[in-house]
Amino acid sequence: MTVVRGLREALVLFVIAVLVVAAAVALWVVVAGGDYTSRLGVALIVVGALFGVTGDLTLSRIGMLDARSAFGVPPEREEAGGGRVLTGVGIFLFVGLPLILAGVLLIT
Repeated sequence: MTVVRGLREALVLFVIAVLVVAAAVALWVVVAGGDYTSRLGVALIVVGALFGVTGDLTLSRIGMLDARSAFGVPPEREEAGGGRVLTGVGIFLFVGLPLILAGVLLIT
C-alpha cells in the first residue's frame, strides 16, 4: 500500500511540475518569442535537476542545524516529512529523472 501511495505522490508532483513549467515557458515565449518546444525541454531539465538536488528537506535542515544546536534541540528526524511517502531518492528517481528525460527528448 505504501508503494501505491508513493507512486501516486510522484505522479502528482510530476504533473504539477509539468503544468507549472509549461505555463512559465508559455509566458516566456509570449514575452521573449522563440521556440516553445526547445525552451520547454530546457526548463524541464532545470526543474528536474532542482527536484533531484532539493527533493528532500536536507538543505533546509542543514541551514537550521546551528540554530537548533545553539538551543540544545536535536537535529530534525527524517520521519518528520509532513505525511510524505517518498524520500529524497524516490523524488529524484520518480520525479526529477523523468522530468530530465522528458526535457532531453524535447530538445533532441
